[in-house]
Amino acid sequence: MKPETAAWVAKAEADYVSARREFRARKDPNYDSACFHAQQCGEKYLKAVLVDSSIPFAKIHSLTALLHLLLPIEPVWELLKPDAAQLTVHAVEFCYPGKTADKSLARQALVQCGRIRDAVRLRLGAEERRRQTRRSHLKSASRSAKSKRKYS
Repeated sequence: MKPETAAWVAKAEADYVSARREFRARKDPNYDSACFHAQQCGEKYLKAVLVDSSIPFAKIHSLTALLHLLLPIEPVWELLKPDAAQLTVHAVEFCYPGKTADKSLARQALVQCGRIRDAVRLRLGAEERRRQTRRSHLKSASRSAKSKRKYS
């Protein structure tokens, strides 16, 4: 995994932890914050894949727009569009007076965020395993070539 990708993943995980903590708080849970951090988690995970895939992106908060950039390389993520659209609303909806999230909405946001998180972690994990396998094959090929020269 690229260092910049890992940095995005770390930020995404911090938001995931914050969202879950606010949702689970026994005393004074902040469901607005849980929804906001769920959106931030999804956003940062999608940006991690964009960085890892060397796909440029603007400084935006729309998960729908970020997902759109990824569909050419991950067409099955079309299924994440409803989650991305709903989470995008949470970027600003509960940051200002007038609307407040309840436990049900926060739970839904965590589920939606979790689906995006799982998809990205699966892709990045599979990608990292592919790279490790390739490095392993390259090392084996290099050792084999050295061995042939040594005994020739």
